[in-house]
Amino acid sequence: MKFQAPKGTRDFYPAEMAVRRRIEAAWREASVAFGFDEIDGPTFEHLGLYTAKSGDGIVSELFSFRRAGGSDDYALRPEFTPTLARMAAARAAQLSVPVKWFAVPNFFRAERPQRGRLREFFQWNVDLLGLEGPAIDAEVIGVAVSALARLGLTSADVRVKVSHRVAAGRLVRALGVAEDAVAGAFELLDRRDKMPPEEFAKRAAALGLADDALARFGSAVRTRVPVGGDLGELARAAGIEGSELAELEVLRAALVAAGLGDWCEFDLGIVRGLAYYTGTVFEIHEASGAERAIAGGGRYDGLVELFGGPRTPAMGFGMGDVVLGLVLADRGLLPKDGAELLPRPDAFVISAGEPAAEEELPRLVARMRAAGLHVRHSYKATRNVGKLLADASRQRARWAVILGAELAQGQVQLKDLSSGEQRLVPVDEVTTTVRRPPAPST
Repeated sequence: MKFQAPKGTRDFYPAEMAVRRRIEAAWREASVAFGFDEIDGPTFEHLGLYTAKSGDGIVSELFSFRRAGGSDDYALRPEFTPTLARMAAARAAQLSVPVKWFAVPNFFRAERPQRGRLREFFQWNVDLLGLEGPAIDAEVIGVAVSALARLGLTSADVRVKVSHRVAAGRLVRALGVAEDAVAGAFELLDRRDKMPPEEFAKRAAALGLADDALARFGSAVRTRVPVGGDLGELARAAGIEGSELAELEVLRAALVAAGLGDWCEFDLGIVRGLAYYTGTVFEIHEASGAERAIAGGGRYDGLVELFGGPRTPAMGFGMGDVVLGLVLADRGLLPKDGAELLPRPDAFVISAGEPAAEEELPRLVARMRAAGLHVRHSYKATRNVGKLLADASRQRARWAVILGAELAQGQVQLKDLSSGEQRLVPVDEVTTTVRRPPAPST
């Protein structure tokens, strides 16, 4: 029987793995530059960890299971925030504030695969716990922007859409939503692009959003104001007083101070439907809006407490590799052949076929590797040195070391595969010579 990878998953051959590592490297570099430490947790958790945060309705979206003969229900992790909150709650008394953690785990979601959404994916999570305020929110957003910039994206390629749950709450109340229905309105508004218009209108009416209110909401979410722009324009479109956007005004100053003004815009349509968000929320989108969100997150000041810890201010986000990879590819920021990102061998050692060369090859390769060099060699049984040199070039080696008749005099042919220069060097000096960078090609 011939097997294929499960639907919604990916095989990572060397070239694809190199692309993934390129993205992950940018994530890790940005995290470290901002002072975050890497963590991870189990690939599966108790099912109750997710239902405690999101309710029983989330079970249909998970890969959940019970071990044969067991009594505990588990689920493959669909996100990292519950694990992070559990870990923070478990060691709350020992942690020094602020807690600055990041992770790059794989996740699983039982949903229909489509462009930008798979059943298994990798996601970068960044969280800052223990401090609150607009400067902290701006710092966390800055980490995300830093990674995108390291990958070659600019503020013309992506937009960071920023909102605030308190200001958005004032908007939906002004539209006629009762206090006890605000959370439901957020969840509905967050999903407005994922359901048929007639279903959205029906659910909105049930929450108190009449036709005229929906029109006002539509006007508000179509109005996006640059961080340096007039917030009054946003207030007028939303039908609320400018003073009711005070949280955005304060956040504006922090974003500008963090050097993020060119990347960010205010968008009251960003509400992040999950109930645990409490303040600043944001999403990062490709500038044309053609793709799903690249990243999303916000402030969640009560979640650690939900899992048994003390009240802990927290701000974080997740950025998946699937949509980001599509955006980078569309912008020409990933090589067409990911093999270009594979590590280049320092040397490719070739035997010309003489018995002495065959005997020396494993010894020389071992010495060079012990010295910290990336060394490969041919496994082909051929005396055709030309073919073996072609193999060395295909693997993008910097040097070719040719073991031939010159070994009788303690020498080998060393070829610089960038310049084509070839010369004899003592076999005992090969490692030292290869350590030096090759001459630039002409």
